[in-house]
Amino acid sequence: MDRRSFLRTVGAAVCAPLARAVTAPKPNIVFILTDDLGYGDLRSYRSPIPTPNIDRLASEGVRFDQFYAPNAVCSAARAGILTGRYGQRVGVPGVFMPDAQTGLSLSDPTIAEVLKPAGYTTACIGKWHLGSQQQYMPNARGFDYFFGLPYSHDMLPLPLLRNKTIIQNSPSCERLTRTWTDEALRFINSVHKDPFFLYLAHTAPHLPLGVSEPFRRKTKMGRYADTVAELDWSVGQVLDTLAANNLQDNTLVMFTSDNGPWYMGSTGGLSGRKGQTYEGGLRVPMLARMPGVIPAGSRTKAVATGLDMIPTFARMAGVAPPDAARDGVDIMPLLTGATNDVERPPFLYFDRNELQCIRSGDWKLHVARYNSLPWGPEPVGGRWNLPLLHPELYDLADDPDESSDCAADNQDVVDDLQSKIEAALPSFPADVRNAWRDTQNQKVFDTPSGALPIRST
Repeated sequence: MDRRSFLRTVGAAVCAPLARAVTAPKPNIVFILTDDLGYGDLRSYRSPIPTPNIDRLASEGVRFDQFYAPNAVCSAARAGILTGRYGQRVGVPGVFMPDAQTGLSLSDPTIAEVLKPAGYTTACIGKWHLGSQQQYMPNARGFDYFFGLPYSHDMLPLPLLRNKTIIQNSPSCERLTRTWTDEALRFINSVHKDPFFLYLAHTAPHLPLGVSEPFRRKTKMGRYADTVAELDWSVGQVLDTLAANNLQDNTLVMFTSDNGPWYMGSTGGLSGRKGQTYEGGLRVPMLARMPGVIPAGSRTKAVATGLDMIPTFARMAGVAPPDAARDGVDIMPLLTGATNDVERPPFLYFDRNELQCIRSGDWKLHVARYNSLPWGPEPVGGRWNLPLLHPELYDLADDPDESSDCAADNQDVVDDLQSKIEAALPSFPADVRNAWRDTQNQKVFDTPSGALPIRST
């Protein structure tokens, strides 16, 4: 592949006409998504867990310091990644249960549906979790091939599917990482002459932890570390298979997580965990490699999110992203190092349909706190209900763990971010707008000791 030509048409020349990008060779795309991996769980993000293969993506590509999952829980995050839209816009505000009759909006195209007209062969291997009825499953959403589970492996009944056929019931979680890896290698070996998109969605390290015999007690750091080590082995197998097929130079490999860590795992010192809108719930590792296009050993502090995948991949494939996919932006200029930042709309943090935070630049404003604590029982009567008496403002450049509220000293920033929320809300479905109205009108909040009054609005 002509690296310089590709870089001109897709990377550094961000403003070049789309027609020029269409003539460039179409790269393969391997998107590896882990489940509940924390920001601090990789050696390249200062973890003690050895992850040499994943760290190769950092040494041979780019590390993102501020990459965000679209949501702090599984289904909504995956909806955002695959459509470039917040889950609240596409019928996925939270997590689907096995008996759910709905799924990802059929009117919103997935990455696979966008890439197929450009000649891509598409595969989803691993966890889906965007609706288990046939019309919502991968084969109906642009994927030529599906091998995996319809939802999380802690849910029952649990069928293992090859396309639409059940080939096993209740597969052992001990073998899942190896199963997904073996299938991914077979796929790469079978389609290496065509442009392909592989969405490899691991079930690890989501609980219950599953690790195969060769990796048990391998790290001597506990079962969670062993599980991460097996994920690292999987990435190494994928990279080696690409190299064996002489595809490494024409393949973008990206590695990230769907949200922050659950009961186990490390947030790297960030506050909050999975299910919460503190940074630890949504800020996740992201590494990307494409030799000759992405400078080796580079690092960016620019904000990027899972919502950016569909505009970025569409641009690489030489096709236009869906008109509706405007929550994300094309981050190829960040990948190539052509720029240190890209203009983007404010990033919004949701808990189900409740808007809780907004980030613009280095500023993050908390306006409500409806999170369920993921490590303990919910209070009697339901979730913690905490519309904030006063918005909390954090400067994430100096205070990434959100420990020092500086709203009182920056009222102009608070007002600006609140105005951005009001400007964004009309474009969201009624459920989001109504939830926001209810938050603003709420007069009490629940605590473990009972209801307390709040200031009238």
